[in-house]
Amino acid sequence: MTAPEVAPPDTPRRARSDRTLSGWAFLAPYGLAVAVLIALPALLNVGYAFTDHTGLTRDPQFIGLDNVQRLTSDTFFRDSVEASLFHVAVSVPLRLIAAVGLALLLAAPRPGGRWFRTAVYLPTVIPDVALAVLFLWVLNPLYGPLNQLLGLFGHSGFNWLADPSTARVGVVLMLLFPIGEGFIVVLAARRMLDGRLYEAAALEGCGPFGQLRRLTLPLLAPVLILLAVRDTILTLQVNFVPAYVLTDGRPANATLYLPVYIFDQAFEFSGFAYAALITIVLMVITATIIVAQLLAVRRWRILR
Repeated sequence: MTAPEVAPPDTPRRARSDRTLSGWAFLAPYGLAVAVLIALPALLNVGYAFTDHTGLTRDPQFIGLDNVQRLTSDTFFRDSVEASLFHVAVSVPLRLIAAVGLALLLAAPRPGGRWFRTAVYLPTVIPDVALAVLFLWVLNPLYGPLNQLLGLFGHSGFNWLADPSTARVGVVLMLLFPIGEGFIVVLAARRMLDGRLYEAAALEGCGPFGQLRRLTLPLLAPVLILLAVRDTILTLQVNFVPAYVLTDGRPANATLYLPVYIFDQAFEFSGFAYAALITIVLMVITATIIVAQLLAVRRWRILR
C-alpha cells in the first residue's frame, strides 16, 4: 500500500499567486482601455487648457493663465454654472424619488405588473434626440398635450421654451422619464431583502409606512447612495444632447448647461483650449458635489 502524496508546503501560496495573476490578466484589457480612453485624454485636456489651441491645424502655444483670467470675467460661464447647479438640485432628487417610488410600488407580484415595469423602463431605450423631439411637441404652447392637460384644470398653460424658468422646468420634466436603470437596480435590491424581516415587523405592529422608514430605506441606503452619485454625474455631464436639441441653451442662457457651453466653445467658436479649461471646472464641480453627498451621508450615519 503506497503512502498518500503530501502536497508541498508552498501549494496554498502558489494557488493564491496563480489566482492573483489570473485576476490581473482579466483586468489588464480594462486597465489598458481606461489608460488610453480616459487617463490619457484627461492629461491632454489639462495641457490644452493652458494653451491657445483652437482645434484647427495650428500648433498650440503655451499662454499660461490667460484662459483662467478669461474664465473669471465670463458671464456666459457664470450663467452655465448656475443653470447646471439648478438642474442638479432639482433633477437628481426628483429622478431618484421617481425611480425608488416606482420600484417599491411594483416590486410585489401583481396582475399586469410585468407590463407596468416594462412601461417604466421603456423611455430609457429611447434615443436622446428622439426624446427631445418628442418633448418639442409635448411642450408646444399651442397644441402640446401638456398645455391641453393644464387647460382641463382652467389654466391657460405656459410658453414653456420661451420663458427662462419654465424652460428649465421643461428640461427637468423631459429627463424625468429615462429612469429605467435606477428603477431596475432598486427593484432588484428590494426583491433581495429577506421577507422574514417584514413578517416580524408586521407581528410587532409596524405598518407599511413604518416598514418603509425603518426597514426598506435603511437597508437600501447603500444602493440609494450609489444611485445618487451616479445620477449626479449623469445629470451634470450627459444632459447635453436633449438640452441642445430642445433649447440650445436658450432663453437668456437659462439652459446653457456646462456641456452645452463646452460644445459651443470648442466646435462653434474654435475655442478648444478654453473649452478644455471649462471641462476641468466641470469635473471639479462634479467631484465636489459627490464628496459633499458622501460626507453628508457619513455624518447622517454617525448621528443616527
